[in-house]
Amino acid sequence: MKKVLVIAGPTAVGKSDFAVSVAERFNLEVISGDSIQVYRGLDIGSGKITVEQTHGIVHHLIDILPPEASYSAADFQSMARNLIENSEKDMIICGGTGLYLKACLYDYSFNEEKDESSCDPSLEQYSNQQLYDMLMKSDPIQAQKIHVNNRRRLLRSLTIQMRTGKPQSQLEQEQSHQLIYDTKIIGCTMERSALYERINQRVGMMFQAGLKEEVAGLVKKGISFDHQSMQGIGYKEWKPYFEGNATEQEVLEEIRKHSRQFAKRQYTWLNHQMPVEWCDMSDPAEIQRTVEQIGQWYTKTSK
Repeated sequence: MKKVLVIAGPTAVGKSDFAVSVAERFNLEVISGDSIQVYRGLDIGSGKITVEQTHGIVHHLIDILPPEASYSAADFQSMARNLIENSEKDMIICGGTGLYLKACLYDYSFNEEKDESSCDPSLEQYSNQQLYDMLMKSDPIQAQKIHVNNRRRLLRSLTIQMRTGKPQSQLEQEQSHQLIYDTKIIGCTMERSALYERINQRVGMMFQAGLKEEVAGLVKKGISFDHQSMQGIGYKEWKPYFEGNATEQEVLEEIRKHSRQFAKRQYTWLNHQMPVEWCDMSDPAEIQRTVEQIGQWYTKTSK
């Protein structure tokens, strides 16, 4: 059974640096589980690791899509599993939303039709917004996972419901959800007030690094705030600014607020959905113990 190390945790806690140090120690490669870092040109707001910061460690699923493309948990599942199962080196999954991690690591099927032409033709007459409203009414849990402009997934979810008589979210809940890899999940954490201060500082550093200019460049290229890529924290908050309805400082405060709220949700999800072993990233001794435990796990489970 393939071994997969997951380094999860809230935004700004230091996952990327920790993943690189662990990858160097155990000769691993890294899969980014981030839903925005896949997009080319969305660098600063997504906290994308730089070439220098990788220390030569191979990172996958970064800069693989144009900003106008759609990207789903099903896409991540397919690509990440392919890397895990066909690469010579073992993988670290760094970051990622709860759904992405669960989709990759568990026997999780999306029950989606692979052939778009197999979607029910009666749905084609509706606009994206109408499809989204239909799904929100019949399966709100699933609708919350899909961007309003991701027509392909909206059609698939509605088609599945029409053909099975069950909402897609219910079909997914009925699965057994067993881990399909030998998995160790490390949750990076720190005292909440310290984390929030790091988040606040990080947003300021992003602004100084040119976040506003990055967003302006995307808008100039025709990437609208309706695109899925621009729905990430650090990007969506700029819409009122470019419409003349907010100041720079108001935007930055919104990014800070949304980042803190997201961090809280990440903690909640991981604690309830994954067998997480927490590591305090502000404690060097605890970090060292965690690295040693990772080494013991690799030794014990290696073939």
